[in-house]
Amino acid sequence: MEFLNPLALAALAAAVIPLIIHLFNFRRPRKVDFSSLAFVKELQKSTMRRVRIKQWLLLVLRILAIACLVLAFARPTLTGNVAGAVGGRAASSVAIVIDNSPSMSLRDAEGEYLRQAKDIAAGIIDALADGDELFLVPTSGVGATWDRFSTTGAAMEAVERIEVRPGGRTVPEATAEAGRALESAAHINREIYVISDLQESAMPDSTASDGGGGTSTYRTYLLPIGDRIHANVAVTDVQVESRILEMGQPMRLSATLVNYGTDPIEGDVASVFLEGQRLAQTTVDLEPRVPTTAHFTASPQQRGWLSGIVQIGDDGFVFDNERYFTAHVPDRRSVLVVRGDGQDAGYLQLAFSPDLGRDRVAFDVEAIPETGLPAADLSRFDVVVLVGPRSLSTGEVASLERYVSAGGGLFITPPNEPVPSEYDDLLGVLGGGSLSGFSGSVESNRSIAAFERVELEHNLFEGMFRDRPTDSERAVESPDIYRAVNYAPGPGNEQSLISLSNGYPFLQEIRHGRGVAFLMAVAPNRMWSDLPVRGLFIPLMYRTMYYLSASESVAGEQLTAASPAELRVPRVSDAAQLRIVSPDGTEYVPEQRDLFGASLLTIDGAVIEQPGIYDVRAGEDVVRRVPVNVDEAESDLSTLEDEEGRARLASSLGWDVDLIPAGGRAPGDVVASVAQQRMGVELWNLFLLLALAFLIAETVVAKRWRPEGVPA
Repeated sequence: MEFLNPLALAALAAAVIPLIIHLFNFRRPRKVDFSSLAFVKELQKSTMRRVRIKQWLLLVLRILAIACLVLAFARPTLTGNVAGAVGGRAASSVAIVIDNSPSMSLRDAEGEYLRQAKDIAAGIIDALADGDELFLVPTSGVGATWDRFSTTGAAMEAVERIEVRPGGRTVPEATAEAGRALESAAHINREIYVISDLQESAMPDSTASDGGGGTSTYRTYLLPIGDRIHANVAVTDVQVESRILEMGQPMRLSATLVNYGTDPIEGDVASVFLEGQRLAQTTVDLEPRVPTTAHFTASPQQRGWLSGIVQIGDDGFVFDNERYFTAHVPDRRSVLVVRGDGQDAGYLQLAFSPDLGRDRVAFDVEAIPETGLPAADLSRFDVVVLVGPRSLSTGEVASLERYVSAGGGLFITPPNEPVPSEYDDLLGVLGGGSLSGFSGSVESNRSIAAFERVELEHNLFEGMFRDRPTDSERAVESPDIYRAVNYAPGPGNEQSLISLSNGYPFLQEIRHGRGVAFLMAVAPNRMWSDLPVRGLFIPLMYRTMYYLSASESVAGEQLTAASPAELRVPRVSDAAQLRIVSPDGTEYVPEQRDLFGASLLTIDGAVIEQPGIYDVRAGEDVVRRVPVNVDEAESDLSTLEDEEGRARLASSLGWDVDLIPAGGRAPGDVVASVAQQRMGVELWNLFLLLALAFLIAETVVAKRWRPEGVPA
């Protein structure tokens, strides 16, 4: 038996009032004179026994009357098989929580989990009576909270429309949402039914869920479905390792695979597709629950933003058998050359000539004197080259720092002697070190240093040299260096890509924010070294510009399906409105605001609910391609035991949860068990009649039975 208004039970304390009155009602017996004292004493004992019986009977009747009256207001309800035999039930407000996360696409002997959940929900809805109220709460689906239904037909249609969706809430969060929905319910009898496969990642072990009025008023039942342990292999991550991508040139990438089963797997096949064409394939051995990296080499066959997929063999869980990624093979890059007074930038500009680039990426070069730097819009350029300007103002230093921090590439060559202090200011704000004079002289033509070490494993040199000797110091022929600036590295994120024999770096990389800066120890002319006439110069300058212009990553961001995100994209020059186009062609205009050289898009999770490749477009131009993948936590199909799932749900909600086993049972049998649990008969009218009967009996006993007047 349960009570629909349990707070009224507090009034049972009033049942002790007659007892208190009885205990304090010590009425003295009336004095009567008789001739025989012995006879009087015997008569007094007999009369008092009958009086006490009457008093105790009245006390019991009064207590029972008050108790029954209080119980009637508490609305007792009989549940279970007995109630079903009696017939009838209380009007109810029912909330059904349906787990529709990706794991519900799995199957067992009874069919697909979500189909079973729908059939069970349909059976519960079909058992509702006229006047009952239904709330439907799916766990997944962006924007899904709850829907209220007053007719079974509409509710049935809504259940059938539920599909498996990535993202969303955990089962306790969805159940707490159901509790908040029931706060506005029309009936005091309120029930919650939770149908889930108890995937462990969807049932966190926590004790901090806001149940929204969560009390024992919400009778909550957990119906765990599914009785099969599922193994699963997932692609959980893809990384484009090559920083410089060229059409027809090898691109290195890696994928992380995880075997979520209990047995090792040998020779699992993974393939790479780029623009729908299979370009690479490999096999890997997977130990249980040990992330394993698969390496690939593929050659892009076209330029622009390319869509790719790393794919493994099919298994029962299809959501993680492929993972999307993007790769950017640029067509043109814009370079701003800032030429210092008296500096020769001719060799540098020659290296960017379209005639030398052949079928490689083309550079759009704009050269300005150093006096034009304050007015230049740096955000229009992929790389800014400083060819030894004599001075840099505070405003120019701040502008260059913002440019690099926002993702730009900066290439710095030294000025003539003396070195302006502003160079140290610029290097300092980038997290670099300082310049400390020069080595050598431009008049001597005597080499003062040679290449000591070249970091050939760095992405800058990838593909530049066909053969790499074991001794990396001899891998690159050194130019004759006559004069070089001395650079002392700072505490920031930097690396010497080419080191000189005098202990100073020749080419230094300084990473700052989202961008990169390079410092070269010589000016790009023959007075400082013979590098400009060496065969190394053009490919080194070419790849340096290419590397710096790729500072925002050749792969772009990866987003999680159904999760809100912010996306930074290059600012469109014509200020066209940016749109997001989904794989099925649906267009959406996100909230966007301007940053330095970029636009920041705020993306609602509803826009990227389905995995795939999404385009960011300005007009008809594709500005960025973005891969959207399912959260890797969905790939772990481990489930909880029924009782542990019930305990976790109860702990999170803060109220009791009853278990109705459903795994391995036909939906019809589960619905029958639910009916036995929820069928209830309200007994308030019976207790009200009992209270009235006890009051009548008390009146009759008090008025009609006079034991003190009975003769001996």
